[in-house]
Amino acid sequence: MPQRRKGARASQSRPTVGAAQPGDAQLSALQRRVVACTLCPRLREHCTHIAEVRRRAYAEQVYWGLPVPSFGDPQARVLALGLAPGAHGSNRTGRPFTGDGSGNFLYPVLHDAGFASQPHAIARDDGMTLRGLWITSVARCAPPGNKPSTEELRNCAPFLDEEIASLKNLRVIVCLGKIAFDGCVAHCIRSGQLPRRNGMAFHHGAEYKVGGLYLLATYHPSLQNTNTGRLTADMLLRIFLRARELANL
Repeated sequence: MPQRRKGARASQSRPTVGAAQPGDAQLSALQRRVVACTLCPRLREHCTHIAEVRRRAYAEQVYWGLPVPSFGDPQARVLALGLAPGAHGSNRTGRPFTGDGSGNFLYPVLHDAGFASQPHAIARDDGMTLRGLWITSVARCAPPGNKPSTEELRNCAPFLDEEIASLKNLRVIVCLGKIAFDGCVAHCIRSGQLPRRNGMAFHHGAEYKVGGLYLLATYHPSLQNTNTGRLTADMLLRIFLRARELANL
């Protein structure tokens, strides 16, 4: 349970804002606008509170506590789309799927699939780089109970639209969970690539072609799914290997 640690000194300073890997100036500018966003008061209050209280295990650390910028290769052909930052994961480290159970499950799979330079993601300065992959989420702030509201998702949607348009080589979107899948389908409708949902249903292994993009769906790598065996590393690896195949990587 999070506890306030009075007088605790931070062992690290907050990382600088910007793209997590050198690359496209347009994407870097977008990430700075993401980090500066204050459109959702409930989320900003929640993230700030978590960053101030902190979890006992991280009491000596400075939490990121801001909207989390995306991470990866600006020339990516594959986009991994998640739900939202974790309260003590990305909201602490400032990088998607870094520092929590979901990331501990995801990055070894990305390493095995040839997308990640190393299997473990600990912090923004741990040396991790991605090749051919960009990681983002439909919500950029950690929501209470991991459940962003419809309005909060709508506030974040323009960031996703601009991001996808800026990834000039993008061929495949891997949707990690139903909320990410629904957000991706909504993007396709907003961008005119899809006139309506047309019965597109979420399930693990679902594959759709929308305009020039392939959409792949899988369960979110949350502890609830991975600890129960609903999602295994082999299941997720097959999804990302299929993404490589569709992207001609």
